[in-house]
Amino acid sequence: MRHFDFTPLYRSTVGFDRLFNHLDSKGGEQNSAYPPYNIERTGENKYRITMAVAGFKESELSIEVKEHSLTVRGEKAAESGDREVLYRGIASRAFERHFQIAEYVIVSSASLEHGLLHIDLLRELPEAAKPRRIEIKAGEGTTPKQIEGESTH
Repeated sequence: MRHFDFTPLYRSTVGFDRLFNHLDSKGGEQNSAYPPYNIERTGENKYRITMAVAGFKESELSIEVKEHSLTVRGEKAAESGDREVLYRGIASRAFERHFQIAEYVIVSSASLEHGLLHIDLLRELPEAAKPRRIEIKAGEGTTPKQIEGESTH
């Protein structure tokens, strides 16, 4: 992947430094395809990450959220030497997958069913971050505008 110069965007944006740094750092990174996953929008402010983790038990998986990073790890317990595997087509190697999550996005739940790990995320905007209407008042020395249909008498 090429390196992009984000300098022109720095001039017209405020507070996006982390985003540009993240894009820069991901430029040369090669991501493993294991385990495969989907990211879906399940509602206006709801998302779900589904990972194929066949063969892993709940106790062999961990999910951690730190700052704006979600990390999913899987590590198989050592198998007993009772059996001899002649062919291994089901991957059982350890993995660590990282996801960057936006501000105000929280992990609401996680479940494991039929070899799929479902991680549900929810964006909860605090009242201070929601859009609000600001009333414009007339300045000193000017008369306030009269709203049509109302009388000042």
